[in-house]
Amino acid sequence: MISRLLVANRGEIARRVFRTCRDLGITTVAVFSDPDAALPHAGEADLAVRLPGATPTETYLDQKAIIAAARASGVDAVHPGYGFLSENAAFAEAVIAAGLTWIGPPPAAIVAMGSKIEAKRLMRDAGVPVLPEPPLDSVTDFPVLIKASAGGGGRGMRVVRTAEELPGAVESARREAASAFGDPTVFCEPLLTGARHIEVQVLADSHGTVWTLGERECSIQRRHQKVIEEAPSPAVDAALRGRLSDAAAAAARAIGYTGAGTVEFMLAPDGGFFFLEVNTRLQVEHPVTECVYGVDLVALQIEVAEGAVLRDPPRPRGHAVEARLYAEDPAEGYRPHSGPLHAFAIPGVDVEFAVHSGRHGLRLDAGVVSGSVVSTHYDPMLAKVIAYAPTRAAAVRRLSAALAGARIHGLVTNREQLVTTLRHDAFRAGATDTGFLDRHPTAAPLAGEEAVRLSALAAALARAAADRRAAPVLRDLPSGWRNVPSQPQRTVFEEAEAAYRLTRGGLVAEGHPDVTLVSAEPAEVVLDTGGVRLRFAVAWYDRSVHVESVLGPVRLTPVERLPDPAEQVAPGTLLAPMPGSVVRVAVREGDSVERGQPVLWLEAMKMEHQILAPADGVVTALHAEVGRQVETGAVLAVVAES
Repeated sequence: MISRLLVANRGEIARRVFRTCRDLGITTVAVFSDPDAALPHAGEADLAVRLPGATPTETYLDQKAIIAAARASGVDAVHPGYGFLSENAAFAEAVIAAGLTWIGPPPAAIVAMGSKIEAKRLMRDAGVPVLPEPPLDSVTDFPVLIKASAGGGGRGMRVVRTAEELPGAVESARREAASAFGDPTVFCEPLLTGARHIEVQVLADSHGTVWTLGERECSIQRRHQKVIEEAPSPAVDAALRGRLSDAAAAAARAIGYTGAGTVEFMLAPDGGFFFLEVNTRLQVEHPVTECVYGVDLVALQIEVAEGAVLRDPPRPRGHAVEARLYAEDPAEGYRPHSGPLHAFAIPGVDVEFAVHSGRHGLRLDAGVVSGSVVSTHYDPMLAKVIAYAPTRAAAVRRLSAALAGARIHGLVTNREQLVTTLRHDAFRAGATDTGFLDRHPTAAPLAGEEAVRLSALAAALARAAADRRAAPVLRDLPSGWRNVPSQPQRTVFEEAEAAYRLTRGGLVAEGHPDVTLVSAEPAEVVLDTGGVRLRFAVAWYDRSVHVESVLGPVRLTPVERLPDPAEQVAPGTLLAPMPGSVVRVAVREGDSVERGQPVLWLEAMKMEHQILAPADGVVTALHAEVGRQVETGAVLAVVAES
């Protein structure tokens, strides 16, 4: 029996495993890098071991350091979570060689699925349908998808629509694959238009039993990474579910699989399906299966590792939908954001990291809390929010409402895109495929223009209330009080301007003739507009103001009355949007460029990010070179507009 377990991971998956271990009475051990020292997972475990350093290579990918931490803390088992070393056969072998229990499949199964090219050959031999792989040097039919043979998560993947795009896409995919997985091998397969991404959860014991716990629909993706998942799929009927389950079970048996894993397929519009890969680990989206089947997959992983026999599989009930909340900006090519998370709260959460056990509600699996700092070194996912209900429509409505009402201060996130997608008519009708986000603009603000103007007015009144409360004298006088009419007070934000006067007759706000002030406190303002009272929660920070109301969340950026000249930059200056490493430069000084043309590529937060020319012009300065490490705000290049 396992008595002490180390999780070789970080963030929400480490917290998820710790939750189950507490329920089972197993002592827990965390590992943490220097940037993660204050994150919740480092403090929630019974014991914690520091991994000196910051980058993944120095910390969570250092096999020797993880094994040393396991020995130092006296554990008898290691759970890898997902990502990092979870699908590394050498690490699994090292854990076993150290006399510890490996919470995962046999190393041989990891090796068999570690190369997608070899995995497809094995599945073809097992009778599982697979897509063809045209040689990279003789592709004639487009579009195609370039994929990394090792790893996953959308890294090392590129869509190619013309022969001219192919060489650059292959080079970029190889570079990203080598950085993410240590293996630059890539291959090519046809891109299925209008296809869905469907996966089957498998669980197998060491006695020959294989469970298939239904399918998950994972078609809502950006940059080939999933952002919304659900179970069951709205496109899969009982007959198709049976065929998918049979293929998944055959795949698991073909490689002698044990433990929890996922067999992924592409489902074509005509109902045909094709093998993608086997993820030899727990998936990020495993909570939707847990909700629908009422099981704890982490507990089952541990029990299988202890030699338990799987009995009768559970039956599904209801519907679950999960949304991944990322610190990223969809409007800027999903550029990740880092820094302090001032506030983080999801309303109506029933459980955290736990199985609903048949009852409906809202679940939160988060790697952060209010006050956490999001590092530049790791994936920018903040949390997973999961709604479970009797029907798909009810689950989608509950999830969209929870996300829309969330308090997320300090970082730009994909929250608006998630809510807009969940409320889109096509999504609600179940008409989804992997190209959904490319076809449907889903990054619209949740608050309209009038809501932004009212929020700006509320923010200005809240700041005035705070100033009066801090005033050394005459605190009871309204802000800006004059005995005779005077100019209005003005608070300028990049998004809107608030101009108002506080008179004997009450509030007079420019642009809002029917708005009256009910009350104003530093953190809350109540306005009456057309006979309807609206409550605004206001939070001011150094460079942003967050206002929440029933009209939608609004983030405002104050405009400084006297900006610091040192912070001003010349037009056309390209600044590093985040810390990273320059991996490719496409221009030289003196080159002419067009608006939107890639100038260089930065590698940061495990992905490559293009830096684009802001306008047609000429590169007059170039400060970037391949291999250079840059900090946020560093000048990379200057493009003088034509």
